[in-house]
Amino acid sequence: MTGHDLSVAEVEAIAREAHARQTDKAGRPYVEHLAAVARGVRDRGGDDRQIAAAWLHDAIEDAALPAQWLAAAALPQEVKDMVLAVTKRPGEELSSYAARILATPGALLVKEADLAHNADPVRLAVLDPATRTRLTAKYAQVRALLGLADDESPADRKNPANPETH
Repeated sequence: MTGHDLSVAEVEAIAREAHARQTDKAGRPYVEHLAAVARGVRDRGGDDRQIAAAWLHDAIEDAALPAQWLAAAALPQEVKDMVLAVTKRPGEELSSYAARILATPGALLVKEADLAHNADPVRLAVLDPATRTRLTAKYAQVRALLGLADDESPADRKNPANPETH
């Protein structure tokens, strides 16, 4: 990221503040999920732009920040594109959502880290059985649409729609 853009630390602080009063489905502070996704992106070899997108990946979808904030933010366009790519739109088909992620450079790694944390058995174990079953099926469907096998990372795949995997 360039000198005039927000740093990853600044993006993290903004995301932590924006989501400060939110909790996840298990009642845990939502920022724990954001931190886990950012860590997952870093651990998978993601760059600062992808890590920044990870901190912001749910900000628009969860109405923690308005879309106008993202549009005006001092961030590289690639970061904004990744955030918008992983933002699920109301009523959107999962196939359209997956296609947008695959077509956006860098976004697949962010979504992979998000899905990995969402599908963590420890997180799922505290949910009621119906919710756990519904979410497990949904995450598996999204992984399949994205071409993410359970045992491979984006680095193991070649995706013509995403030049980062070549």
